[in-house]
Amino acid sequence: MWLPLLVLIVLLLIYRWHRQSQILENLTDKYVFITGCDSGFGNVLAKQLDKRGMKVLASCLTTKGAENLKKEASSRLQTVILDVADGQSVISAAKWIANIVGDHGEYKRTI
Repeated sequence: MWLPLLVLIVLLLIYRWHRQSQILENLTDKYVFITGCDSGFGNVLAKQLDKRGMKVLASCLTTKGAENLKKEASSRLQTVILDVADGQSVISAAKWIANIVGDHGEYKRTI
């Protein structure tokens, strides 16, 4: 009778240990770049990560979308206008990101 309960407790402890091992540390030192932040998933993700203390670099297609996102977020969140179908816009956004992140990024590339 006690064996199923003991197995359940052990499984619960393993699950909690696994969840704890997945948590990132030093979120305030991390940058994340998200495209499509005007609305939908990108917008929600940008706001959630900002609330968790991450430095969010959010790209929006429209100025209105960028302004609305800035109103709902902290000063850690920065926006840029980006049209992923326009090569020059992508290059410009990449330079903007490199300028902000500097040597703090994991992936370093000279543009």
